[in-house]
Amino acid sequence: MAALAATWMRSLWTTGLDFVLPPRCPGCGLIVDGDHRFCVDCWQALDFLGPPACARCAVPLPHDLGTDALCGACHADPPAFDRAAAAVAYGDVARTVALRLKYGGRPGVARTMAHHMARLIGDLPADAVIVPVPLHRWRLWSRGYNQALLIARGLAERSGRECLPDTLIRTRATPALRGLGRKQRARTVSGAFAVTDRARLKGRAVLLIDDVYTSGATANACAKVLKREGASEVRLLCWARVLRDEAGDTLTIA
Repeated sequence: MAALAATWMRSLWTTGLDFVLPPRCPGCGLIVDGDHRFCVDCWQALDFLGPPACARCAVPLPHDLGTDALCGACHADPPAFDRAAAAVAYGDVARTVALRLKYGGRPGVARTMAHHMARLIGDLPADAVIVPVPLHRWRLWSRGYNQALLIARGLAERSGRECLPDTLIRTRATPALRGLGRKQRARTVSGAFAVTDRARLKGRAVLLIDDVYTSGATANACAKVLKREGASEVRLLCWARVLRDEAGDTLTIA
């Protein structure tokens, strides 16, 4: 009887909260009929990613060549991480969602990202750990939270895997990477990360979490450190992946 009453009270509280603060589209703010849902226009504007794609960097491939197929760039210069996946292609709506989380003071958006990223966890080992790409403490103080950590916690709740928020740290502040070429990005983040607790990584797979994949420079630098400190493999999972335009240039990220 007590359990039934508690369930009824929770339902009443949720109903009341939804009435006062109804779920809204993460892309445009319109009221929608459930948490983590987009309005029709924003949903149609999202480009959800999946096979066929490069197994290492998640760039879409024109033909299905198998689950281990690589793009030309990864054949020539494989990244340090073993696999990558992203929920959506970086576009207007995906960008708005990422910016609302990153700069707009909307930490709840992270749970929506995690909701749509969870389908890509795949065959990750049950004892794998989830590790967010870290912020430097100066940037963390100014922003108030690490958006990658909020996403990582949402994925940990959904997958039942352990989230390690402080095992990977950023040891020095780095400038913004936008506007830099691929080699400049790699040099900028080289040596900027360290592991604080090697024992928790040794022999375990790592699911590395970030909000947006651009060139892969940050993820690559993180993966190198994680593997050097004992991780058996590193998989990258992001909300959005920047693709290249028809001219072959990387789309600009704010």
